[in-house]
Amino acid sequence: MEIKLPNYVRYVVILIGLYLLLFFLQSFSSILIPICFSALFALLLLPMARALEKHMPRALSITISLVVVILILGLLVWFLSSKIASFSAELQEINAKISLLIAKFQQMLYERFGIKPTNKNEFLQKAMGSITQTGTAFLGSTISLTTGALTVLTLIPIYVFCMLYYRDHLRQFMFQFISVDRRGSLMSTVDNIQHVVQGYLSGLLIVIVIVSVLNSTGLLIMGVKYAIFFGVLASILTIIPYIGILIGALLPALFVFVSTGSVGQMLIVVGIFAFVQFLEGNFITPFVVGSRVSINPFAAIVALILGGEVWGAPGMILSIPLIAILKVLFDASEPLKPFGYLLGDIQAEEKGNKLLQRFNRRRKK
Repeated sequence: MEIKLPNYVRYVVILIGLYLLLFFLQSFSSILIPICFSALFALLLLPMARALEKHMPRALSITISLVVVILILGLLVWFLSSKIASFSAELQEINAKISLLIAKFQQMLYERFGIKPTNKNEFLQKAMGSITQTGTAFLGSTISLTTGALTVLTLIPIYVFCMLYYRDHLRQFMFQFISVDRRGSLMSTVDNIQHVVQGYLSGLLIVIVIVSVLNSTGLLIMGVKYAIFFGVLASILTIIPYIGILIGALLPALFVFVSTGSVGQMLIVVGIFAFVQFLEGNFITPFVVGSRVSINPFAAIVALILGGEVWGAPGMILSIPLIAILKVLFDASEPLKPFGYLLGDIQAEEKGNKLLQRFNRRRKK
């Protein structure tokens, strides 16, 4: 005889389960974070590894794929860290320029409205803090975080290699839980999830590259110092809906305003980023990513907050890809499809499909 539990008991069980899940994620974060990063890299490298396996042994193909990715990421980290170090070296000069601008602004207030200027140094300390100290602390925390992550980063290539090398073994492991007559549908679902997630992650990387090129080109035309650094940083931040592009545009805009003292130049920088954001939101992302899977901005922001609360900075990095994977899993399961619909951005997916259809019609002509 089946016992049916009251609804409030089910809700209590669900809440307890969520609490235990969060406790588990936080308690074993040192183990789970490298595994999650490794799984994402393994999905990205799988097509390359498969292509190389046609001409060489699996172990060698995986090793070559890992070396290529490590070199690319190493160059990116070297570029960003060198620019951050160079940028922090100019903070003293930037601080002096900000002090001069504040003095001019206070003088204008005094001449027009009779407001006496406060002590400049006190104003800087209370209202803005010490920019030099902030930059030094930021750089120090970045170096500390990087040093602490070196041990974890050495494990990720090993995990990726094992996941790719033993992927057939992992499939056989899943077969142990499924009856023979249902294995075909299971593999079809797993392959579909794998292809969709690969397409989403690779598409996201393509969008970041395109946006970084557009941002950097606009800033280089203006002659902005550190144009490539600001362009790449803003393109990475575009993963965060709305907030990311705001932060990405604010940094170079303030830098240009402090360097030149021109409000017009600052507005031009904001206009460049706004135009690139328009292209990214209406054409680039829908065409490249939207046709595969798209997450609505509200779900993405909530995922970023939750990721930051549970795993800190690594959790924020992992949150968007993980929620995209969850959406694919929900869409593949009939009982969970409503949750997939809740996470998704239907308008973006429809827009992406329309753009792809137009592109295919023009190519056929």
